[in-house]
Amino acid sequence: MKIGIIQHTIRPRELEWNLQQLTGLLDQQPGADLYVLSETFATGFMAEGSAEQAESQWPVILNWMQEQARRIHAAIAGSVAAKDEQGQLRNRLFFVRPDGIYDYYDKRHLFGFAGETDEYVAGERRVITEWCGVRFLLQVCYDLRFPIFSRNHGDYDAIIYVANWPSQRRDVWQTLLKARALENQCFVAGVNIVGSDSVCEYQGDSVIINAYGQIIASCKPGMVDVAVAELDMEGLQRFRKKFPVLKDADI
Repeated sequence: MKIGIIQHTIRPRELEWNLQQLTGLLDQQPGADLYVLSETFATGFMAEGSAEQAESQWPVILNWMQEQARRIHAAIAGSVAAKDEQGQLRNRLFFVRPDGIYDYYDKRHLFGFAGETDEYVAGERRVITEWCGVRFLLQVCYDLRFPIFSRNHGDYDAIIYVANWPSQRRDVWQTLLKARALENQCFVAGVNIVGSDSVCEYQGDSVIINAYGQIIASCKPGMVDVAVAELDMEGLQRFRKKFPVLKDADI
């Protein structure tokens, strides 16, 4: 299958502009089976008033994802500030298929350093979803720092990380994405934003990495860009069979 990563900018609180930009970017490299957007791709991370806006905005954003997935005949993944059934705010990663059916994962590791724990409620479920014969583990930003939670038990083939990861920690982003691919013998798609907000600058460094830790597709640093890669599932299975490290894992 082909996966596309969309490295984009976000204008906080400018929902319509963000969605219009992304609609155009989805058409920039057609033909992928899955397109991955960033964390809180339509509103920005921890935008002022996010809790109040989420109740009215997240259904609009989800509807846009469903419409776009149907239009381009591909799945779309990205996170949204969403209210759950109890009215609690979640950083929710939606994985939307062309028929409108979706799975979701609520970010487990909230970034308390930036106050995310003050507004959001952490998820508890580890979520794996399958699309086009590939099993994806869904993860959001800060989850990248916690390898035990993402340990491969032989139940997935690729990890999706969507993020708003600041430039001052880009070495950490790049290093840990490769580490997760190597230690879990899987593909990793890491999608980050570019630009700046009132607090941070973002360089992007969005990549797709194979199980050997090799970058097989990347977006241009600091630029809005789209990159696509083919996931060689037969090659992955041969590698796992030839070098079966997962069976020796501690957890």
